[in-house]
Amino acid sequence: MQLGFLQNGLDSSPGRSQDGSFRKSSSVISASSVSGASGLSKFFPISKRVLKGLKEYGRKLVDLELFTHYLEEWVLENLSNDSAGGMGGFSSLFTMDELRKLDMALEGVPFQQLVRMPIFSEDSEEFIEDQYLAAEDFLHAVITGLWRTFWHKSGPLPLCVSCPSYPGSKFSSVEKAISRGRLREMHGLGLISKKSTSSKVKWDQVVEFAVFKPGILLDNALRVSANTICEALFYGFHVLISRSLSKVSSVNSDSVFLLVLDSKSGLVIKFSGDLGKLDLSNSSNPYLSVAEWIKTYTEICITPVEPIWNQLGNPNWGDVGTLQILLATFYSIAQWNGPPRKSVASLISDHSFRLQKRRTECCIIETENALVPYHDHQGGEIVALDQNDLFSNNHASRLKLKHGDILVLDDPQQGQKSFQIYEYLVGGNYYLYSAICLDHPSALLSLYVGAHPSRLEPSWEDMSLWYQVQRQTKVLNILRNQGILNKYLPEIVASGRIVHSGRCNKESPGGKCDHPWCGTPILVTSPVGEPLSSVVSNERTFSADEAIRLCRDCLVALRSAAIANVQHGDICLENIIRIVEKQGNARNHHQQAMYVPISWGRAVLEDRDSPAINLQFSSSHALQHGKLCPSSDAESIIYIVYFITGGTMTQQDSIESALQWRENSWAKRTIQQHLGQVSALLKGFADYVDSLCGTPYPVDYDIWLKRLNNAVEGSADKGKMIEEVAIMLRIEDAAESSGTSGP
Repeated sequence: MQLGFLQNGLDSSPGRSQDGSFRKSSSVISASSVSGASGLSKFFPISKRVLKGLKEYGRKLVDLELFTHYLEEWVLENLSNDSAGGMGGFSSLFTMDELRKLDMALEGVPFQQLVRMPIFSEDSEEFIEDQYLAAEDFLHAVITGLWRTFWHKSGPLPLCVSCPSYPGSKFSSVEKAISRGRLREMHGLGLISKKSTSSKVKWDQVVEFAVFKPGILLDNALRVSANTICEALFYGFHVLISRSLSKVSSVNSDSVFLLVLDSKSGLVIKFSGDLGKLDLSNSSNPYLSVAEWIKTYTEICITPVEPIWNQLGNPNWGDVGTLQILLATFYSIAQWNGPPRKSVASLISDHSFRLQKRRTECCIIETENALVPYHDHQGGEIVALDQNDLFSNNHASRLKLKHGDILVLDDPQQGQKSFQIYEYLVGGNYYLYSAICLDHPSALLSLYVGAHPSRLEPSWEDMSLWYQVQRQTKVLNILRNQGILNKYLPEIVASGRIVHSGRCNKESPGGKCDHPWCGTPILVTSPVGEPLSSVVSNERTFSADEAIRLCRDCLVALRSAAIANVQHGDICLENIIRIVEKQGNARNHHQQAMYVPISWGRAVLEDRDSPAINLQFSSSHALQHGKLCPSSDAESIIYIVYFITGGTMTQQDSIESALQWRENSWAKRTIQQHLGQVSALLKGFADYVDSLCGTPYPVDYDIWLKRLNNAVEGSADKGKMIEEVAIMLRIEDAAESSGTSGP
């Protein structure tokens, strides 16, 4: 059986089933079925007569023994047919290929059953209680692991585990059933959706049902009795009936996954059928009608019985039996909560990164020709055989990295860390790449490659690299050490020196040898985004809302840095990135941009520091004096907002012409007039900055952040963002009042 979400662009061929056949079930959960398509939709709207008939059948069909009497022979006949998987005439449910893919996607996921499953065979009340508690904890671990991996990492779980006594009865926890002495009445556990607003759990909230018995195997072999299959179908039928009659359930699917578990093993059943074909006329004997409906119009897919718990009572999470349970529950959750935010295919794609990390841990690197082992030399350095293709032909000592290359960094604080290059990012005069950390491969990072210390004198290009790596490392460390951290500022992930190839003959840990890359600095930061220059090139003009959002985000960053007496000094299109985030849930979400000023290497920390000079976006004070005034960064933001909203800026070829353009634009109020057509708030901010240009007065970031937040979030939904920024400002004020100061 090939299930839609698991494939997601991967090979969708049927593959060999677990029983060795190539039979493929037609019972496929597609995107449409998960979103709510059902068998009952074939005769929707449902007449009152049909509703009444289904309700009557659900009320009368309560005798499990009588239900089994009508079906047992048919089930036994199907089970007895020759089959390598032991399920005979029933269709196979999952292929080994599907289970392998899920196993690979779940590498490293911390499933944890805390209550061990007792393996004793005694039928005492005490052991049964322990077994039920263990089964409950096992299902809870399954729900938690799958939801946190594929849907949401945090927040409340949408499912819980609860137990009924019989169809139509109330649900309760295992502990409550034990305290009331009713555990013997329990026949299984349900995975319950929490979507209902009612405090009482009803059968139409059952997402998946597990029949649990201390011993379901026949003769200690991996075979299950016909009675047990009938019992599972009995509860499955009641789940389908309850869903069809529900006034609150949003799931009308004609299929349900059923688990059959004992204290050692388990199997999965998928029970599918169109209730519209159920003969409701035989009200005197509903058992016969339901049995005929099951034999004729339903499809029953069953997995082989496989071990789940080992001899210590722990689940074998990576084995076939447990993977069958995980895969069935995965589709049950998707049936109720929609497609996962992370697909199986996307998690499988991370396998190569995990493999590279393992190879690095095992002291192996990959070259074009072969796997080459590292050699451990004196000083604790990891060095590798020379790879000439890593160096550029134009620069003898300039490293040329490509997709897939692994770079080892020696961080004084964190030790050696490995990063895999993803792609080269356009970054002006410095070498900037996106990369992943092999220890945490889920997020992309920015990796700056600096210049060798010996090349800082002859090359201005290499001096620019020094600003982007060594100087920016210093600035970001100052902000971090003073507790100034927020999502609008880049954050250091690692910094240090590259571990170069070949033998290292340096005399001290802080020294360097004659290798052209020994001592070369590396800086790794987060987040990664698209440079504003690229965004403007592709999208041309920004809307008023996006321009206000950009202004707000940049001012948050500048306000935070100002607490440590740090000014950016190089605000331009290349040094602001846009990060697009998804907001909302899996069914209803939208994209929202966030803007982060990066490249803080030219930041001004004290009077002797000089900012970068940009003819298009530098402040007038910076162009004229080579220094910043308190409002210089804000003035640069005004020029950027003016430009991205369609303002005309002629290309300047000298500092004199750039100053002349600024003088004329402010004198004629060209900037304010244009921004006034975009937003009155942006025009007001431009007027405010104009009044501060060249003066020693600081920018009042707080008042303008409040106004910009109101505009960004809207009057009806502004509270959340204002509260977030207010908390951030209070934290930063605390850092400011703690007595710390910039260098």
